[in-house]
Amino acid sequence: MSNEHRHVLVFVEQREGILQRVSLELLGKARKLADYRNQEVIAVLLGDQVKEMVDELYHYGADQVILTDDPALKVYMTEPYTKVVSEVIRSHKPEICMFGATAIGRDLAPRIAARIQTGLTADCTSLEIDEDTQNLLMTRPAFGGNIMATIICPDHYPQMSTVRPGVMQLMEKDNTRQGQLIEFESDLSGLSEGFKILEIVKTIKEKKNIEDANILISAGRGIGSQENLKLLEDLADSLGGVVSASRAIVDQGWMDRNFQVGQTGKTVRPDLYIACGISGAIQHLAGMEESDLIIAINKDPNAPIFDVADIGIVGDLKKVLPELTKLMNLEITTKAI
Repeated sequence: MSNEHRHVLVFVEQREGILQRVSLELLGKARKLADYRNQEVIAVLLGDQVKEMVDELYHYGADQVILTDDPALKVYMTEPYTKVVSEVIRSHKPEICMFGATAIGRDLAPRIAARIQTGLTADCTSLEIDEDTQNLLMTRPAFGGNIMATIICPDHYPQMSTVRPGVMQLMEKDNTRQGQLIEFESDLSGLSEGFKILEIVKTIKEKKNIEDANILISAGRGIGSQENLKLLEDLADSLGGVVSASRAIVDQGWMDRNFQVGQTGKTVRPDLYIACGISGAIQHLAGMEESDLIIAINKDPNAPIFDVADIGIVGDLKKVLPELTKLMNLEITTKAI
């Protein structure tokens, strides 16, 4: 650790006044890293009239909140956000900086890294402190998820990373936690002279987020054809769940990449995960093995997925899934009566 750099900093992402879950997940991880090093967690919050969010950040692990509240920051724009966060990092000298691997985080973090002349490890799935060197071990998938690379940045500070949503677990909210608010001023005049946002047009599109789903019915290569996705959709409807997929299904073009579970997709922790025709490659398991209850359906009794499943069903999913759906619909009907 650099003698000059201390503490763990988290960039807090908010959109239209709504805190993004990934930032709260990062605060939980930051809390663990900071406690290990006997340091503090600093949350950096930018926006316009967002002061009401500060207490929530304390409740999820922040010791200090650095707030820049300015009308110029109401809508995310690269240059104003880069300027403010870079100034915060230079003035407070954190040892570790964390950003969500979102559209905003992936745009913002590399620009800050370049401006303050440090390294950046993108799309991390694990962050740990090396007991011997005290360096931050930043692990991420590489070569299409076929290997996991652990990267260090021992000679430049802060050690920066973007972290995938859903990878880090929310810490239990503590409504009694309090912290220190630091209002940080930055001169943002003139930054928008070359451009102006005239209008924000939103496309209304129904899009389910598999990271927030409590129940996932996941399709693998073993479902056989795109038409058989209907079997999973019927079961998902009866359970109030969402259909997700392995990489094989996404590569076939049968489902959008936003619904992919695994190292090269998303990490999920639903209450119930039903793996349908999924063999259980390590790349997929890394994205779902922390689900509370895993049910696997596969014709191959030796499929690796059964090693992590709480309940295994050896059989043809084209026969099993309709029966499960019937049972669920019968249960719903009985309760209604």
